[in-house]
Amino acid sequence: MKAFKPKVTLTEQVARHIENLIVFGRLGSGERIYEAAMAKQMEVSHGSIREGLLLLEKRHLVRNVPRKGAFVTDLDDYFVRSLYETLELYLAHTGRKLVQQWQPADLERLEQLYQQMEDHFNKNDLMAFLDLGVEYTKASLAYADNYFILSAIDDLWPSARRCAFVAFKCGGKRVLEDNLAHMRESISAIRDRDEDRLASLLHRYAIQQCQQVREATGETGTLAGNLTGTL
Repeated sequence: MKAFKPKVTLTEQVARHIENLIVFGRLGSGERIYEAAMAKQMEVSHGSIREGLLLLEKRHLVRNVPRKGAFVTDLDDYFVRSLYETLELYLAHTGRKLVQQWQPADLERLEQLYQQMEDHFNKNDLMAFLDLGVEYTKASLAYADNYFILSAIDDLWPSARRCAFVAFKCGGKRVLEDNLAHMRESISAIRDRDEDRLASLLHRYAIQQCQQVREATGETGTLAGNLTGTL
């Protein structure tokens, strides 16, 4: 007997479609999302679009303004810095648990994902590389054991994907190489059960990735110095 697998709801399908339009730049920062046009394009009701947009607001990709409509969240300095500060806090906390508790299968999984990402880098397959990067980070949460952190990170993934794509699209192979180097060094720190080294790597990576996104969006101003101190 097959295990029951509930279908993805229409609301989730709508949300994922619009999410990808935002993540991959088809809908730009601050752009208005017109319910009627989106409903016609997707051949669904206005209500389904509205529910999907509410879900995306929870995931920080959309802001719904009363009597004005839905707008893509601005990818400005404040948003980008806030995202990477928060991700670093969560991942440093869960990373310490991983360092303390990992089993051989966990390390093997991380190494497999790293190898796959390296293969996609050599093939210049940006989309696959990006998806595996998210998968790699999710695999590092094996011992998070915290409902609120996992729930919060789930809602942050779409914005993390969006920012990563912006950085990759602008910086090209240099950004991909930086990601591979970070993962290689992180796996080494995990293998050595070195909590402080992993935390330091996450801190450095958060600053680096944040700066790359800001450069890609033209948001490089006085916050460059502030970022190093706050992250």
